[in-house]
Amino acid sequence: MTDDAESRSAPYDLRLVPVGTAAWAGSWLGTWATAMSIGVGVAGALAIGVAALLRRSALLAAIALVLLATSGAGALHAHRLATGAIAGLVRTEAVVVAEVVTTADPRVHPAAGVRPPFATIPATLTAVSGRGLAWRTHLPILVSVNGRDVDAWRREPVGSRWRVPGRLQPADRGSDLIGILRVRGPAGGTAAVMAPPSIGLVWVERVRAGLREAVRRRAEEPRALVPALVLGDTSSITPALEADFQTTGLTHLTAVSGANLTVLLGFMLIMARWTGLRGWWLRIVGLVGVLAFVALCRSEPSVLRAAAMGLVVLAALGLGGRRSGLRPLALAVMLLVLLDPYLSRSLGFALSVLASAGIIVWARPWTQTLNRWLPLVIAELVAVPLAAQLSTLPLIAAISGRVSVVGLLANAAASPLVAPATVLGFAAAGMSLLSTVLARVAGFGAAWSAQVIIWVAHLGAALPGASWQWPASPVALGLLVALTVLGGMLTGYALARPTVALVLVAVMIGCLGVVPTQPGWPPRGWVLVACDVGQGDGLVLGLGGRQAVVVDSGPDPNKMLRCLDQLKVSAVPLLILTHFHADHVDGLPGVFAHRRVAEIWVSPLASPEYEAAAVGRLAADRRIPVRTPAVGSQGSVGAASLVVIGPSAGRPLADDSESATQNDASLVIMVSIRGLRLLLTGDVEPPGQEAILAAGADLHADVLKVPHHGSARQDPAFFAATHARIAIASAGQHNDYGHPAPRTVALARALGMTVLRTDTEGSVAVVERSGELSAVTQRTG
Repeated sequence: MTDDAESRSAPYDLRLVPVGTAAWAGSWLGTWATAMSIGVGVAGALAIGVAALLRRSALLAAIALVLLATSGAGALHAHRLATGAIAGLVRTEAVVVAEVVTTADPRVHPAAGVRPPFATIPATLTAVSGRGLAWRTHLPILVSVNGRDVDAWRREPVGSRWRVPGRLQPADRGSDLIGILRVRGPAGGTAAVMAPPSIGLVWVERVRAGLREAVRRRAEEPRALVPALVLGDTSSITPALEADFQTTGLTHLTAVSGANLTVLLGFMLIMARWTGLRGWWLRIVGLVGVLAFVALCRSEPSVLRAAAMGLVVLAALGLGGRRSGLRPLALAVMLLVLLDPYLSRSLGFALSVLASAGIIVWARPWTQTLNRWLPLVIAELVAVPLAAQLSTLPLIAAISGRVSVVGLLANAAASPLVAPATVLGFAAAGMSLLSTVLARVAGFGAAWSAQVIIWVAHLGAALPGASWQWPASPVALGLLVALTVLGGMLTGYALARPTVALVLVAVMIGCLGVVPTQPGWPPRGWVLVACDVGQGDGLVLGLGGRQAVVVDSGPDPNKMLRCLDQLKVSAVPLLILTHFHADHVDGLPGVFAHRRVAEIWVSPLASPEYEAAAVGRLAADRRIPVRTPAVGSQGSVGAASLVVIGPSAGRPLADDSESATQNDASLVIMVSIRGLRLLLTGDVEPPGQEAILAAGADLHADVLKVPHHGSARQDPAFFAATHARIAIASAGQHNDYGHPAPRTVALARALGMTVLRTDTEGSVAVVERSGELSAVTQRTG
C-alpha cells in the first residue's frame, strides 16, 4: 500500500482533541473570574472525573484533570489582576506616576468624528506611585496617548522604559490587562524616557527599521502592508485598507500568523535541500528560522501562538501527515493556554486554531485530488486558502455578522504573492544590516508583491456581492457550522470532477456581481433609510426610479456602498454633507461608486480643513458642482421639498478647532416628501438647537433624526418642538461614546416618540403606505 493510500485509509487520531478542548474551556471559564464560571469548571471536572472512575477511562480522567488545572490556572491569573493595591488604584481611577516598559509598537487610531487621533501602546507596568505610596510590580497595561505625545511615543523603540504621569482606568472585563493608563497633559508633568531598551531589542529594532526603510520610497499602502506581512506591524495600515481586507477575508495576512512562519520555513528548507543538507541539519535550519521569526516579531503571545501553529501545520503536512496532525495541534493548544490562559479569549487564537485544523484535515487530500487535473502549484494555491477559509467561516460570521463570498477567490488570487512578499520582506530586513542598496532591491520586490495583494483586496471589496449578511444568532450560526461541515465533506467530491468544480466557480463569480438581498428589505414604500454605517450618519431619501437624495455618507465607503446597492440607487440628484467630520464624509467613495451624483450641498464651515479639502478634490475630479445653501433657502428634488433651517443665521461660525463649533455648523434640513415631514439635524449641538428654535423655524415633523448620534447633549425644548412620532439615532455598535445616551433615549420616549437605533437594529426604513407611517428595521436587537 502506498503512503498516500495508507494516509487516506488511516483513521484520524482524535484522542487529544477533547483534552485540548477541555484545556481551552477551562482557561476560558477561569479567566472569566466569577464564582459561577469557576464553579462550572470545577463541577464539570468533578462530573467527568466520576464518569472516568465508573468507566475506568484514562481519557476521561485526563480531560477532568486538564479542565480542573486550566480552570485553576485561569482563575489565578484573573485573581492576580483583580486584587491588590494596583487593582484598587485602577478601580478608583487614581492619578499616578508610573514606570512602564513598552512591549509592542504603538497602534495609531485615526480621528473619528469629534474624537482626535490617539495611540495605544501595550506595555508592562513596573512601578507606580500615587496617593503618597509607591509599589513595584510586573503587570500588563495599555498606555493611551493623544495629541503631540503620539509622535514622541512612535519615535522611541519598543523596550524603552518610560516615566508616565496619567490616570488609571479599568480595562474591559475578560481582558488580560491590569488596566489602561491615560497619559495626562502638561499639568501632570510630561512623559519621559528613563532608559533605552536592551541591546537585543536594539538590534531587533534596527532590523525592523531596516525593513521600513527598504520600502520607504514605495506607495503608501504597500509601504504599510509589507511590515504587516513580515513582522505583524500593522501600525501604518489605513482604515480603508483594513476594511477591504476584512471584506475579502484577507485580514489574516496583516497579522503575525502561522502562515507567515510556514512560508518562511518552507523557503528556508527548500534552499537548505538545494545546498545538500539532510536529516538533522534540516531540523537545525528550521529551528534557526523559528528563533529568527520570534526575535524579529518579538516574543509577544500572538507571536508565540503563531510559531506554535506554524510548526504544527508544517509538521502535519510534511512529516506526521494529516491523520496524526490533530494530535500535535491539540497538544499545542493545551500548552499555550496553560502558559497564557487569556489566549482562550483571543479571537486571533481561535482563528489560528481553526485555520490550522482546516488545513491539516482538508488541504492535503484536496491538493492531491486537484493535482489529478491541475499542476501541483495551482492545486496547493486553491486547496490551502479554501481549507482555511471554510474552517474559519462560522467564527468570522459570528464576529462580523457577514459571510465573505469573495474570500476564497481573493485568497486564491493573493496566495501566489504572499510567499514572495514575505520572503523578500524578510530578506530586505536581513540585508539592511549589510547593504542599504540590496535591502531596497528586495524591498522593491516585496512592495510590488504587496501591491498586487492590495489590488485584489480593493477589487474584491468593491464587488456588490463581496460579502453577505448573516445573523449572529445561535440558530443561524449553528446552521452555518452544519453547512461548513457538509461543505467540507462534499468539496473533495466536487474537486475530483473538473466540470462540477468549474461550474461551482462560475456560480460563485456570478454571485459576486449580485447585490445580496434580504427577504423584506428594502420594504415596499420606503421613504427614508438610515443606513447602518457604523458610528456615523448615512441617510437616503427615496425619490423613486432608482433615484435618491443622500444625506451624509458615514465613515466606511463599503458600508455606504452596500446600503445604496441594496436600495438599488443608481442616481443621486443631490448629495448633502451636513458638516465635514470624518463620520459623515469618509464614506463618499461608496456614494460615488457606479452612481451619478449631480450636485453637492455642504456646510458653511469648511472645517476640519483636511476633510473639507478631500471632499473638494473628490467633487472636482468628478466635475460635480458644490455649493453652500443659505439658511432659509428652499429647493425641490423630484417628490422631495427641502428647506434649510440651520445653522442659524444669527449664530457666528468661527473656524477653530472646537468640534462643538463644527457640529453647530451642520446643515439642518426639513424635508417634505409624500405627505411626511422629516427633520434631518446632522450633529447640531444644544446652542445651535436653541438658536434654530429662537429663530422661529417650524420644527413640526413626523420623523426626527436625533442630533449627534444621540449624544447626551440635547435641548429638551428643541425635541419637544418637533412633535415627532419616530426618532432615529444613527450610531455604531459598541461605540466608544455610549451613543445613543440613555438620557437622550429617555427624553425622546417621554415625548411619545418611538426610538429606533442603527447600533442594535441595523438600517432603519421609514415607510409610508396609504397615508400610514411605519418603520422597518433590518435586524432585531
